[in-house]
Amino acid sequence: MKITRLESFLVNAGLRNYLFIRLTTDDGLTGIGEASLEWQEMTVQTVLHEWVEDRVLGTDPFDLEAVIGGMIRDQYQGGPTVMTAISGVEIACWDLIGKACAQPVYRLLGGQCHDFLPAYANGWYGNCETPKQYAEKARTVVERGYSGLKFDPFGTAWKEMSQEQMDQAEAVVEAVRYAVGDRMELMIEAHGRLSVACAIEMGLRLVPYRPAWYEEPVTPNSLDLLAEVKAALPYPIAAGERLYTLPDFFRLIQMRAADVVQMDPAHCGGLHISRKVAAMAEAQDMTVSPHCSIGPVALCAALHFDWATPNVQIQENFADFDVPWRDDLVHGWNPTANGMYILPDRPGLGLELNTEVCNAHPYRKNSFPSLWNSTWQTDFTQSTKS
Repeated sequence: MKITRLESFLVNAGLRNYLFIRLTTDDGLTGIGEASLEWQEMTVQTVLHEWVEDRVLGTDPFDLEAVIGGMIRDQYQGGPTVMTAISGVEIACWDLIGKACAQPVYRLLGGQCHDFLPAYANGWYGNCETPKQYAEKARTVVERGYSGLKFDPFGTAWKEMSQEQMDQAEAVVEAVRYAVGDRMELMIEAHGRLSVACAIEMGLRLVPYRPAWYEEPVTPNSLDLLAEVKAALPYPIAAGERLYTLPDFFRLIQMRAADVVQMDPAHCGGLHISRKVAAMAEAQDMTVSPHCSIGPVALCAALHFDWATPNVQIQENFADFDVPWRDDLVHGWNPTANGMYILPDRPGLGLELNTEVCNAHPYRKNSFPSLWNSTWQTDFTQSTKS
């Protein structure tokens, strides 16, 4: 079996542009992947056709170590753009492999090792400003059956926060905790906003609300600073979504700079690299919770990884808070129900692209807002209604 064609489909879905990939083989099989990357979708698409395509055509999708490993080695400069292009193709190769073997991908990754797989909601808090608004929206997450929710209560903070800003952030977290009760997991997102001192001070103020984790409290570019915050707080730290190479993850895990490792399979090299990261984390008694803030193909790929990976803790889900026609972009397996994930039973990833729907929603430049723009939370909601 040889890959004979690589196609890409750039689609706008309100908040984000999604970049889907479809590989075709000489046997007539097709495999889909996703290479979405905020603000860089067209650039990733260019890399796909300028460089990745020539490296993939004529290869056997089963030869992941040689083909994908070779591209990771040879791309030289590194970074999210080229790694996202490589990751999207790797995911599409797994779809082909599963179809060729007539098996769901998770069975080829090791088989089912969880009785159930919980989801936590993200994207639910658009247009929220006051603690009351956050609380009201949080109750809708509970109603959907989720066991956890993630949110950024820090506005547009950068490095330092005034006492008034800290009071506001704490009030938001307090209101959400009161609204959802004691059993709901609260993942506090910081998007790498804060200095070490500010992250620690703010983190200590959040102790009474029992965060499930504190995500990227400081820049992801310094694991030493992350470790300093972790040492000062009595609850877990999560990080890893903006790491792109095995050596980076090795250092994160070796330093124990976080408690929860958040590799993103759509950016770090794909599913086989994610499995290597998870194995390193498992050897250090660390859990993993894959980051996935993009489209339905990336989510389904992450779920196959999750079902087959023993130290997966919980999986992020944007799907219920995206555009209402998100699931129309693909057809096949619907992976979510009542805040839980459903075990896939179709070969490959279990999805196929609906190209007519994709073509009906053309690319829109800079649809994703800057998280340091004062209107980002309003934009977040308005864009998802489009």
